[in-house]
Amino acid sequence: MSSPNILHLNQSGPTEFVFRVFTTSPKIQALLFCFFLLLYVMILCANTAICVAFTHSSLHTPMYFFLSNLSFLEICFTTTVVPLMLSNIFGAQKPIPLTGCSAQMFIFLSLGASDCFLLAIMAYDRYVAICHPLHYTLIMTKKRCTQLVVGSMSLAILLELQLTVLIWTLPFCGHILEINHFMCDAPPILRLACGDIKMQQAIIFMVGIFVLIIPFLLISISYIFIANTILRIRSAEGSRRAFSTCSSHLSAVLLEYGSTTLLYMRPRSSTSEDEDRQLALVNTFVVPLLNPLIYTLRNKDIKGALKKSMSCKRASKAQ
Repeated sequence: MSSPNILHLNQSGPTEFVFRVFTTSPKIQALLFCFFLLLYVMILCANTAICVAFTHSSLHTPMYFFLSNLSFLEICFTTTVVPLMLSNIFGAQKPIPLTGCSAQMFIFLSLGASDCFLLAIMAYDRYVAICHPLHYTLIMTKKRCTQLVVGSMSLAILLELQLTVLIWTLPFCGHILEINHFMCDAPPILRLACGDIKMQQAIIFMVGIFVLIIPFLLISISYIFIANTILRIRSAEGSRRAFSTCSSHLSAVLLEYGSTTLLYMRPRSSTSEDEDRQLALVNTFVVPLLNPLIYTLRNKDIKGALKKSMSCKRASKAQ
């Protein structure tokens, strides 16, 4: 009996993939399209606002440098996934070639891993700022901050490139295969493979340890030291500012690492394709949207820089 995921059998291997639609109801498709498009525009606007705010001289500090890079990564991450998803939402099932599918997987996995590494770097930055304030400018120099960002992205690319290549060496029994997902993610692609996927699953778990578990442990250790230092701050205002900044970062960390860990680190036997797609929606829309809101809604410096930037633009237009 042929597999339901195989639309046309061809033992020479697949050349194209199609994504399974969310629904076949035209009205619901239109609502989903408008809803996801609205979220995508909000993500672009919110993260672009943080990048624009960083151009203001008052925010040329390591913390906002890392935050602007995080926002840039979120923009790239959603842009890698959402436009293609929107183009397929009405059930046309436009095929995506194998090379395009593998490229999408590599790009968004690399960007996602960079996000996780960058959150760990931001925790280190807060640790140095709060626990060693007198040495902060000597430790977190502009050169070192750039090296940390470039190093985290390079490590993410190296890890995810090896994982992507390993996944796409698997055999697939079909010419056009249907993916029960809205993007070319590793778990749904592995479900379509004909060969033994135990090694690929083990590599995903190992990469998850490097990308998720180790950075999260480093973040946890950093915040243990930070919490201990905050409790010893005598100034109520200083303690409040430190706690506000750190609680925002912790909220972003728990959101990012929680959803990603559930998506990639759970045993495959305990997950379903629908659950994977729901968690991927959280990663694709909720995390990139809430991250800038978490930082901007509670950050007077960013809101002040944005207001100044907007006023400067209005003044230049008036002239």
